[in-house]
Amino acid sequence: MATKGILGKKVGMTQVFTEKGELVPVTVVAVNPNIVMQVKTMENDGYEAIQLGFDDQKAVRATKPAEGHAAKAKTAPKRFVREIRDVELGDYNVGDELNADVFEAGDIVDVTGTSKGKGFQGNIKRWNQHRGPMAHGSRYHRRPGSMGVIINRVFKGKMLPGRMGGKQVTIQHLEIVKADTENGVLLIKGNVPGANKSYVIVKSTVK
Repeated sequence: MATKGILGKKVGMTQVFTEKGELVPVTVVAVNPNIVMQVKTMENDGYEAIQLGFDDQKAVRATKPAEGHAAKAKTAPKRFVREIRDVELGDYNVGDELNADVFEAGDIVDVTGTSKGKGFQGNIKRWNQHRGPMAHGSRYHRRPGSMGVIINRVFKGKMLPGRMGGKQVTIQHLEIVKADTENGVLLIKGNVPGANKSYVIVKSTVK
């Protein structure tokens, strides 16, 4: 089965009522318009994919190569450009415009975004570890714990304090509640990764 996908910007969360009167929390993702910037084929590129562009970039910030690449699709340079693989290439041409009607209510999707940055955090918040007893004689409260055997180094993968968040995250198996073509938004049940105004990729679920 061919994959469907679209790029968008997270607007925020709200809630809607279903026909049965149930209250459903949804995330609003603005998706209009997506432009097909390039169609990649097995002969030319070694794999099949379409390259989508979303959100026009200011002319003063665009590089000459970006302008030339966008000119082939007869559009402006884009701020967010990503590829969608495993698509039906015959359905797409360079310069085509994709809208919210790529999906319809009831479709199951995976949403990929960049998680919120939380700065430098301790091991308890960052890795969900447990603290020691808080009594006076404990001498072990919120420390990271043993560094392992004494061989003058810490083994790779040791869970320690550090920068938390700001990583690519995918939440799978979310439901499209509504595809609003008129307003160019998708309403996705539940929450999706990232802060408001951050870019996300919405694709057919892999499960």
